[in-house]
Amino acid sequence: MNYEFFIAKRIIGSKAYKSSVSAPIIKIGITAIAIGIIVMLIAIATGIGLQKKVREKVIAFNGHLTINNYDSNTSNESEFPVSTTQNFYPNFNTVEGVKHIQAVATKFGVIRTESDFEGTVLKGVGKDYDWSYLEDFLVEGSLPDYSKELHNDVLISSYLANRLNFKVGDSFQMVFGKESMDEMPFIRQFEIVGVFNSGFQDIDKTYMLGDIRHVQRLNKWEKNQIGNFEVFIEDYSQLKEMDTSIRAATPSNMNTQTIEEKYYTTFEWIKIFDNNTYGIITIMIIVAGINMITALLVLILERTQMIGILKALGSSNWSIRKVFLYNATYLICLGLFWGNVIGLALLFIQKQLSILKFPDPEQYYVSIIPVHISLDYIILLNIGTFVACFLMLMIPSIIITKISPVKAIRFE
Repeated sequence: MNYEFFIAKRIIGSKAYKSSVSAPIIKIGITAIAIGIIVMLIAIATGIGLQKKVREKVIAFNGHLTINNYDSNTSNESEFPVSTTQNFYPNFNTVEGVKHIQAVATKFGVIRTESDFEGTVLKGVGKDYDWSYLEDFLVEGSLPDYSKELHNDVLISSYLANRLNFKVGDSFQMVFGKESMDEMPFIRQFEIVGVFNSGFQDIDKTYMLGDIRHVQRLNKWEKNQIGNFEVFIEDYSQLKEMDTSIRAATPSNMNTQTIEEKYYTTFEWIKIFDNNTYGIITIMIIVAGINMITALLVLILERTQMIGILKALGSSNWSIRKVFLYNATYLICLGLFWGNVIGLALLFIQKQLSILKFPDPEQYYVSIIPVHISLDYIILLNIGTFVACFLMLMIPSIIITKISPVKAIRFE
């Protein structure tokens, strides 16, 4: 019936409604939905943002997948070389979705100064190395160029720079051991051209980047021998599928390892944020729904006489229930509107100004609380909240069917 919309509008806009006993309860219900949306938006945006930021840092220094010999050990040092004479290198065209592949090699050594020393891994990279992934982490100096002659230029972390009092332009010696204890160790002189800070201490205190030809000479390898390949893919969500495809496209004596397998503990840790986010969403929806149920019950109680009159005039139970559900829908939408306005405003401010920071950056691998804003989860969150609250309101609206017209008209 068309009068249902008219009555609902009258209930919402009437002065009686605005000054009634139910007004504070209804405002609390709207506020609960708004606060719930704000909290859920922040939980999802920061949870996804932190996951993406940590994942990007690990991938930047390791690629999405690595390809090496089955005989290779699990340490940070390349022991058994891999030939670059492969069908998939330098262009991995046989598998769709591969963005880039690069050759690297690692060698453990000790940085020696007059007053101190520090063990670290020299990660050798060549002219095919994609520096775009590290540009955001460069805090001082410049990126090295290994596309021409052999260079002694290296890129070190701010962790090592602070530990050893290094700065851009300084030179230092690095000692590399040999296979036999009786042989004299190799000593190489390097010059610092840049300092990076990923915020991921496991990486910062482990690696420094240099010319791959140093590692090849130290290991007495040929020019076409490297430690392993790092593979970058276009879509991270397809990591497992890409691992299967890449494994099938490589020789049987070579193994592939995903970044999730290599840093299993880290990726299991960031997955916990999904559980926390789901928990927050569930609690917020339940709280908002209970508040709306309370508001609807109070509204029904306050309009008992009106319900009795409508029934006496021949209105069905469902038509009267729709009047109150229309009203509740309006209130839900009002709460969603203000919740989105305030929540998204706070997220945009944090994204642009980076006001909030972690008290212990080493524990979370990032210093600034990251925010990821996506239209997909915003729409899904609003639809899910609306549907959940609306379904919860169907239960108290059943009370209308129990109201007797005679008793309702006498009700005061």
